[in-house]
Amino acid sequence: MSQGQPRRPQADQEPVKYGDIFNVSGELAGRPVAPEDAAMMQTAENTVFGLTQKGGPAAVMQSAADHNEKAGLVGHRDVTDIAGEEGVTVTETDVPGARIITESVGGQVVGKYVQPRPVAQTVAVSAVQQGAITIGEALEATAQTAGDKPVDQSDAAAIQAAEVRATGTNVVTSGGLAASAQSAAAHNEIVNREEEKIQLKEVISGATAKLPADKAVMTRQDAEGVVSAELRNNPNVATHPGGVAASIAAAARLNENVNI
Repeated sequence: MSQGQPRRPQADQEPVKYGDIFNVSGELAGRPVAPEDAAMMQTAENTVFGLTQKGGPAAVMQSAADHNEKAGLVGHRDVTDIAGEEGVTVTETDVPGARIITESVGGQVVGKYVQPRPVAQTVAVSAVQQGAITIGEALEATAQTAGDKPVDQSDAAAIQAAEVRATGTNVVTSGGLAASAQSAAAHNEIVNREEEKIQLKEVISGATAKLPADKAVMTRQDAEGVVSAELRNNPNVATHPGGVAASIAAAARLNENVNI
């Protein structure tokens, strides 16, 4: 596990392990489910499906990770060594009339199912491995994982940091994602009613098309810049689960794990 700052574990409480929720074996079965593992699976599912599957592996992992974190058994930014080193993947293979979806952690299958689709689409693909997940795509994934969150200054700072890395320029584009996020955060600070606040999904939905340029999240340095921006602007010095920084970090890990 990576180093985090978990709370003091409750006496005699055991973490939820992979073997408790999936039919896996070996070292993975005995590993606690960590928050960054769940974030990576959410990003992978969002890349393939456009959303997190209800009751799917990502949702189950998130529930287990939340339990482990609240109990102080894992840290907020912990990642299981097997997931971090061997990867978390969601792949799809087209066959006549359907596509086969396989979700894996460390090479072990944690979910596999078939979805009907038109017979005409018969080319076999590996969705995650087709190309690197771009910053725009990672932001779009955030619209699914944390889209209902009202935009605040930490979100705006993270979005600006992501846009800078996507475009390669420090200039904030008028009417662009960063400018829209800053405007939304300023609006939300003076609005009291939650229903009147601007949500993340209203700013970052369709992020790929809104960015003047986009690039793959190639390195952890890209992700660390976004994480740092979100942390610096959060009074609690924490990133939001499934938020901008978490999605960018998960995308970077996925890209590294498939050697892109």
